[in-house]
Amino acid sequence: MTTHSNHPYHLVDYSPWPLTGALGALFTVSGLVKWFHQYSIDLFMIGTLITLLTMFQWWRDITREGTFQGLHTFPVTIGLRWGMILFITSEVFFFISFFWGFFHSSLSPNIELGAMWPPMGISPFNPLQIPLLNTLILLSSGISITWAHHSLMENNWNQTFQGLLITVILGIYFTILQAYEYMESPFTIADSIYGSTFFMATGFHGLHVIIGTTFLLICLIRHYYNHFSSIHHFGFEAAAWYWHFVDVVWLFLYISIYWWGS
Repeated sequence: MTTHSNHPYHLVDYSPWPLTGALGALFTVSGLVKWFHQYSIDLFMIGTLITLLTMFQWWRDITREGTFQGLHTFPVTIGLRWGMILFITSEVFFFISFFWGFFHSSLSPNIELGAMWPPMGISPFNPLQIPLLNTLILLSSGISITWAHHSLMENNWNQTFQGLLITVILGIYFTILQAYEYMESPFTIADSIYGSTFFMATGFHGLHVIIGTTFLLICLIRHYYNHFSSIHHFGFEAAAWYWHFVDVVWLFLYISIYWWGS
């Protein structure tokens, strides 16, 4: 690795993590197929382990580059910001496809559904119970992550830590409540287009909550070790942007699927 360059850009070193990450994804997906068809979980667990080890070591290397080696210069962080913006944009269109499927089926239910929505025999969730509580939880977490961000920009270590910790706890609480809702559900993903659209949309949103909570937990650990300053904390900003995106998607899910769709 060179110690000096006459440009502000980061030309990354050779890394094994893209390869191990691809292998982890291959083993995980193949393991899911094997689990569903042969009821064997071993390959899935190997793939998950490879993926987790790759995540830990790749993030460790990026943390070293950005925090200790000074490789994340201003032009580099501009590129990182645009990368995160484009990634979130792609996620928006990912969820648009689920909403498209939902409204395509619900605005003009066909004769096989009894020409009604929800379809005949489906008992939807009461939107004023767990779904409303989960809405309040995510809105509260949006407030706490914003509080943490402003505290970080003001160099207030304690309030940043408290805001991040509250956000992580609320994310975990949301996931627990959604898991409870799934266990108590009177319908399944196999119950007509209603079950398919409901569990695909809310399930992928729940996966994004888990990813976002992990993202924020990493930021909490990094903040504990003083990796962030008031002017150099893009890792935290990216996590906050992602969490706000998850919040907004949930509001659309609640209003359309839980409230209007019931």
